[in-house]
Amino acid sequence: PGNLEVALRHAEALHAADRAALFKQAVREMGRPHGLLHTFMAKWSTAYGGCGQHLHQSVWRDGRNLFHDAQAPHGVSTTLRQYIAGQLQALPDLLAVYAPFINSYKRLVPGMLAPVHPTWGVDDRHAALRVVPGSAKSTRLETRIPGADANPYLVIATSVAAGLQGIRQGLDLDKVASEAAQRPLSRSLEQAVERLDHSSLARELLGE
Repeated sequence: PGNLEVALRHAEALHAADRAALFKQAVREMGRPHGLLHTFMAKWSTAYGGCGQHLHQSVWRDGRNLFHDAQAPHGVSTTLRQYIAGQLQALPDLLAVYAPFINSYKRLVPGMLAPVHPTWGVDDRHAALRVVPGSAKSTRLETRIPGADANPYLVIATSVAAGLQGIRQGLDLDKVASEAAQRPLSRSLEQAVERLDHSSLARELLGE
């Protein structure tokens, strides 16, 4: 009840963030004359699923989707594996960007199709990072951690920065995934902020 899903058409990163911000503001403005308050809270009731801000992304060069490799299992290219590894490695340190409010952590609970561990999978809606397999045009990564309450500009910037870091460093996804399994995500905003504050990786990716 009161929870609707909207899919915004894909666009380049900055344009996509603009669309998300404009959409949220427009919904609020249209609701007010009708006595409706649209909160975009991550979790308004423990009885129902939360409200995510799932980010679908792909990296293109010269008109080609670098995430797709027809010869690889599930079409997942080496570039995509490195991109996933970059996000996976940074996720525990950057969680406060994806979940910026106390309420954000009420969404990140087991059994509600919200990720609670730094994991990845192919078409796995319980994973933090979900590969969406498809054609050369549609293969992409879905980052499922951010809630509807997160700032779309910061969410996109953080995801892309971490992913590109993985490509630059040629990270091994299997190794990173194994290490990530030993680093659980913070369970509260206080823990997440403390981890972000002490993270040299976060400073490297986002600046002081």
